[in-house]
Amino acid sequence: MCLNNVNLNNENSNSANFNLAELPTAQAMSGQQDLPGDFAIWIFIFAEMLVFGVLFVAYAFTRAHNVALFNASQLTLSLTSGTINTLVLITSSYLVVRGVAAIKQDLSKQCAYWLTGALLLGGVFICIKVLEFHAKFAADITMSTNAFYMFYLSLTFFHFMHVLMGMVILACIIIKAWRGGYSTQSHTGIETGASFWHMVDFLWIILFPLVYVIR
Repeated sequence: MCLNNVNLNNENSNSANFNLAELPTAQAMSGQQDLPGDFAIWIFIFAEMLVFGVLFVAYAFTRAHNVALFNASQLTLSLTSGTINTLVLITSSYLVVRGVAAIKQDLSKQCAYWLTGALLLGGVFICIKVLEFHAKFAADITMSTNAFYMFYLSLTFFHFMHVLMGMVILACIIIKAWRGGYSTQSHTGIETGASFWHMVDFLWIILFPLVYVIR
């Protein structure tokens, strides 16, 4: 009788241990997944998105009270240049995605090639924006010309600086990837740079129609 009780207690204990092992983790129950890249970059991204969001709202509010002025000033912008730059950044983001996919397959050199393509397209964007800025300054247009140009120059230049920062980040990643500094198991730096570059692309996708297209 005592032996049976001991066996029964052992079975209950093993059953309890088994059930505890089978319990899903809190992360699995919540369905949460880690953000790609370093967590610090996401704090920076959210902060930058907040800043741009405030500027976008301020632009929309000011435009609503100066519709005729904004519409007339928008006609002086090059819609062709803005459209080309939009396609350039979207394509560059695609190349970055391919670069991340390559390093996950341990193809470090291919990753470097894809990211180099994205870097070159970033250079194309910069060149087009420099030409646009030069055309405006040559026409004596500055931030003090009117409310539209104040927003146009400040928003696009702020974004311009983010593109330059993204290019520096990509260049550093490319050099390290070319030297074999990343692998399937260790490529957080690439995902961090990719996340920043996608933010730059996303902001332009909002900025372009807001400043160049909407009448």
